[in-house]
Amino acid sequence: MNSNHNPSLAAVLRIAAVYNIAWGAWQVLAPNSYFDLMGMTRLNHPMVWQGLGMVIGLCGLAYYWASFDYVRHWPIVAIGLLGKVFGPIGYIYNILMDAAPASFGYTLITNDLIWWAPFILMLNQARRAGFPLR
Repeated sequence: MNSNHNPSLAAVLRIAAVYNIAWGAWQVLAPNSYFDLMGMTRLNHPMVWQGLGMVIGLCGLAYYWASFDYVRHWPIVAIGLLGKVFGPIGYIYNILMDAAPASFGYTLITNDLIWWAPFILMLNQARRAGFPLR
């Protein structure tokens, strides 16, 4: 284990892994349930949402792997952070275009925003270690 590795941040990454795997599985197994919960119109092609759920679940597996040495596996953390930044940007764009209901924003809290600080801290540790790739 890297000396820059913080066990608390590793635990947060494992929690993110479990969350992403669970959220992804929920979307794959019940793709309309989120839209029903938010009072939104169901998608015409739920397989698109299921595909997103699969990708999010796979990110969870990658987070779990990275949690054992997130300094060494910083690219996984970086890709995760980028997704957690671009998601809210896309939401804001769609709100401005009047293409998404405000209720969809609740997803951003648990899927994106709460993970920004720990992912940034992990990447900062990797930066200080010279972004090692081994």
